[in-house]
Amino acid sequence: MPWPPAPTVSVVYTPRETVRDDQTLTRTLPAPGGPRLLLFWEGGSDVRELRGQVRLVFGRGDECDVRIRHDSVSRKHAVVHGKGPWSIEDLGSSNGTIVGGKKLTPGEACVLEPGVVVSLGAARLLLDESSTPTAQVAPPTAPGTLPNAEMERIDRLVGLVADSVLPVLLLGETGVGKGTLAAQIHARSSRAGRPFVQLNCAAVPEGLLESELFGHERGAFTGATQAKPGILESANGGTVFLDEIGEVPRPTQAKLLHVLEQGKVQRLGSVRPIAIDVRFLSATNRDLDALVASGQFRRDLYYRLAGVPVHVPPLRERRGEIPEMARAFVKEASARTPERTPVISEASMRRLCAHDWPGNIRELRNVVMRAALLSGGSRVEPEHLLLEVATSPTPTPDPAPAGARRLAAEVHATERQQIAEALDRFGGHQGKAAEYLGISRRTLSNKLDELGLPRPRKKHPERG
Repeated sequence: MPWPPAPTVSVVYTPRETVRDDQTLTRTLPAPGGPRLLLFWEGGSDVRELRGQVRLVFGRGDECDVRIRHDSVSRKHAVVHGKGPWSIEDLGSSNGTIVGGKKLTPGEACVLEPGVVVSLGAARLLLDESSTPTAQVAPPTAPGTLPNAEMERIDRLVGLVADSVLPVLLLGETGVGKGTLAAQIHARSSRAGRPFVQLNCAAVPEGLLESELFGHERGAFTGATQAKPGILESANGGTVFLDEIGEVPRPTQAKLLHVLEQGKVQRLGSVRPIAIDVRFLSATNRDLDALVASGQFRRDLYYRLAGVPVHVPPLRERRGEIPEMARAFVKEASARTPERTPVISEASMRRLCAHDWPGNIRELRNVVMRAALLSGGSRVEPEHLLLEVATSPTPTPDPAPAGARRLAAEVHATERQQIAEALDRFGGHQGKAAEYLGISRRTLSNKLDELGLPRPRKKHPERG
């Protein structure tokens, strides 16, 4: 399921029927037929409609109506029964049934309230009574690509959780499309016509992060010449996406936890809390379990944010999506001159599909858009990609005609100019120049030798 690159600025999405981009098409499906139970656990999920009188036993055993394959769940853990309202009763489970933070005693029943999270061991259960239609994203399938079972599972999971109130924690390497997946969750929810506001927590200095999140009153600190709402307040009624959540300092974590628990935010310098209605999505490429174990991240905040943890696989495990993504990025690169949109040659596509993409979708986008520029609007050939030759089979050399030699000379000249400009931009810092060009430092080093460029020394700080 190919996704476009993650947005880098705060976005306010339009209503669902207009959600569309170069990589995805949308269609609106009818609403669910009635109330349903949404169930999630590591490695699986389930959904059950509630019609008439029900009695559903949840547990790990084969005899259960809803089987949860997780060691934290007892063989017969809990039962949901009733005709509306519905109740949940603990069946003497080992790890307990926790409803909205309250642990039930064995045999104790509690009425299920919509949106209240129920913990069955490590599994999470939610009553969803929403009847608002949600937009389903149906990505086109490129010829010759293979569907990725894991991505299809994630898409089904997104469809289940999009219109709930459960916080979603997106996990995965940098550049895999976590931001875009967050935008899809918002677009497929009943909040789609309301604000979708995102913040990269790693990009904001620690001293300013609380002001960005919670806002401030005039005079709250030096330089606060006027009151300013934070992003949590600005997202009221909609969705907030906190990227790089693992970078939030521990004192700020406590205040963020308070907002999640109380549904209220308090600006810096104010004594009056403001009630907000916000859906929380967050993402990180760090190991939060390790951060919790080391004391760098609050365990209670982790549990609050990870209502539904979703691991997004890296691009090297989704190679079947590369052709469609690459063609979409070529089209994006040629948006101003669509009549000169280049075609990616078969040899180039094989090279793209063979590469391991340590920078994931973000790296693929940079490589393809640069190659489209270097191609001059014609065909994107392997030499335009500037990828390491080791990532694809070595082609059999053919005698190059004069036209091909001229093209090679033009490509080399363009490469020299691009590399020289990147090195100058970053003061001779080869690592930053390589990242800017979308290639590895080793490839840049090889290109310096190949193109006869001197190895620069750092002469001055980075220039913007």
